Amino acid sequence: MIHLWLPLTFSATLFAIGVYGVLARRNAIMVLMSIELMLNAVNVNLVAFSQALRSALLTGQVFALFVITVAAAEIGIGLAIVILIYRNRETVNVDEINLLKW
Repeated sequence: MIHLWLPLTFSATLFAIGVYGVLARRNAIMVLMSIELMLNAVNVNLVAFSQALRSALLTGQVFALFVITVAAAEIGIGLAIVILIYRNRETVNVDEINLLKW
């Protein structure tokens, strides 16, 4: 039997580091990296529970692949937006970006 507490503790630590990175950082690229870290923590949870429950359908692994696909699309679009903002504003500091402000 797998010790489920070990991957869950690791995943909770990764998620907490990601939340701290989103809340504490002002650089848009660091915020995107923190979001990716939180998505990877979710992937660890999905695979750990799928392995612990030993389901024949492998639903945890399938959902993890969907999360990886969504994360790849998110980082591609996010980096494109950050590059466009940097070209226009010369900064990627989240506090200084007020494009939608009236």
